[in-house]
Amino acid sequence: MSDKQKSGAAKKSAKPVTETLDDMTGADTETQKATDKAAKPRRAPESEAEAPAAPAPVMHGGVPAGPIRPLSPPRAPAKAENFQQGDYVVYPTHGVGKVERIAVEEIAGHTLELIHITFDENRMTLRVPTNKARTAGLRKLASKKQFDEVLSVLKGRARVKRTMWSRRAQEYEAKINSGDPSAIAEVVRDLHRNAGQPDQSFSERQIYESALDRLAAEYAALEQIDKATAIERLISHLKSE
Repeated sequence: MSDKQKSGAAKKSAKPVTETLDDMTGADTETQKATDKAAKPRRAPESEAEAPAAPAPVMHGGVPAGPIRPLSPPRAPAKAENFQQGDYVVYPTHGVGKVERIAVEEIAGHTLELIHITFDENRMTLRVPTNKARTAGLRKLASKKQFDEVLSVLKGRARVKRTMWSRRAQEYEAKINSGDPSAIAEVVRDLHRNAGQPDQSFSERQIYESALDRLAAEYAALEQIDKATAIERLISHLKSE
């Protein structure tokens, strides 16, 4: 084969290779374009991008707004009283305690007069600043006249609302923690079961016993009797059928 023929054959064989490289380059370019297009963030339509955000729901104590009624009226501050060492007192969320001592102490650089209250059953001592005692609801024991009203509440007719138990349970807990003996007596009265009546559920029984225990503790301190005797007397005042 002559040199001219060899040169022509080489050109013919080289042409397909060049076209393949061009196709590959084109394919790479198209692939790069597709990749760039995919990587580029899509612009939201004008109507979507500029749509106003939904207004945040109005909240009531962390609960969405709605027809929510307060569980109970706010606890009124106790009347101003002078507490002495040895006094039996009632602290709304802990029940009956005894004033161990009243002393002036320095806390975090502040000088405060503190009432030390011991709760024997809980083996706890609570220190309440005297200038905060009233707003905290700390009070002396109810008088015998006031407790006569409590006993009359126990004799009254049970008033059970037709609402969900979870709602009623919250109301009962609020009454117990209010420190008001008449309100606590309402819980005892409403959850008490006489013979022949349906048994209490586990949660009803717990709240009932908590209210009865809180009421009996104050009654026992007032009458200077033990708590077991106080419970028996309170139950005897409950309305029976």
